[in-house]
Amino acid sequence: MGDPPAAPAAAFGSLDSDFIRVLEDVIDALIDKNLLRLTDLPLEAQRKLLARKDLRQHLRGRLDLVPGDDVI
Repeated sequence: MGDPPAAPAAAFGSLDSDFIRVLEDVIDALIDKNLLRLTDLPLEAQRKLLARKDLRQHLRGRLDLVPGDDVI
C-alpha cells in the first residue's frame, strides 16, 4: 500500500483553494446582509479572513497595470 499518485493530491489542493475562496465569499455575503458579524467568528478565524483579504487586496493593487478608472 504505497502513497496515492501525486495528481489526485494536487487536484485536492486545487479544490481546497477554490473551496476556501467560496467560503470567503459566503462569509462576506452573510456579513453584507447583516446575518453575521465578523466578531461572531472565533478570533483566529477573524485573523485568517482579514489576512487573506488584505493580501488579496495588496496583490490586486500590484496587478493593476492601469491605475484609476481612466479610459484610454
